[in-house]
Amino acid sequence: MTGRAAGHGAGAGPLDAPGAWEQLLGIRSQERADAAGLHRDADGRHVWQNATPEADVLADRYLSLCLAGPRFTFAQLGQSLDGFIATRKGDADYVTGAEDREHLHRLRALADAVVVGAGTAVADDPRLTVRACTGPNPVRVVLDPHGRVPLRRQVFTDGAAPTLWVVGADSERGQAGPDAERMPGVDVLTLPDRAAFAPGRLVHELARRGLGRVLVEGGGVTVSRFLHEGALDRLYVTVAPVLIGDGVPGLGFPGPELMRDALRPPTRRAFLGEDTLFEFDLRTPHPGEPLDGEHPDAGQARGEGQ
Repeated sequence: MTGRAAGHGAGAGPLDAPGAWEQLLGIRSQERADAAGLHRDADGRHVWQNATPEADVLADRYLSLCLAGPRFTFAQLGQSLDGFIATRKGDADYVTGAEDREHLHRLRALADAVVVGAGTAVADDPRLTVRACTGPNPVRVVLDPHGRVPLRRQVFTDGAAPTLWVVGADSERGQAGPDAERMPGVDVLTLPDRAAFAPGRLVHELARRGLGRVLVEGGGVTVSRFLHEGALDRLYVTVAPVLIGDGVPGLGFPGPELMRDALRPPTRRAFLGEDTLFEFDLRTPHPGEPLDGEHPDAGQARGEGQ
């Protein structure tokens, strides 16, 4: 992707959103950002030298992720106002709107790997590819300690992107060995025990395979586990103005007894159509220090069947 970013010609018209996104896909250093004509305005926002407002929105939202370096773990959840990512029967279609879907696909395009748990792979049969915007597909990583995800799922059959199937050694799939199933584009990684599935160890293992920029996409149990164990550098949560009442929870982890000990990381907010996007910087958390009156809450998660 190193040839994509180039300065926008002074004689050309304003850089539009599609052109801005194509340039962002190729930016991985401050030098490349400078060469592309990006700078900070008086409010500290990243903007282009000559661009449309839509192009400036993309720069401000994604440039910091582009410049985050080769080892960076981030997560995304879309949920209802009352904290659910799906109905009680698992229907997650259109919890958030089209703009959030595009945002999610942009995150995929900026990642080396996208991670989901077995529960999400079974319930949603996701493709985990980039379709709502331009950009490369990440490697799809399915965390499946018990080897229970059916072989007919799209991540194993569609051939749209490489898939890494991570199973436990004591599962039927793990005991059969990596060569038991020959599926084009699918690699099987067998881990020795449950401890090897700890988020920090998983991130390290993926980095060993050249997958340093990791998007943890779902579901709520998997994202919550990465968050609780300190394995996330950034968390995106999109909240839709809809009330489900009961269903599959989003975030849920053992919290503190006192509010002053709650996690209050630096936060940015943006609108995605009718939805609200919260971006939490988890590299410098400040427990007990309110940030601009914000009080991020965590729901009480049910088991997702990892």
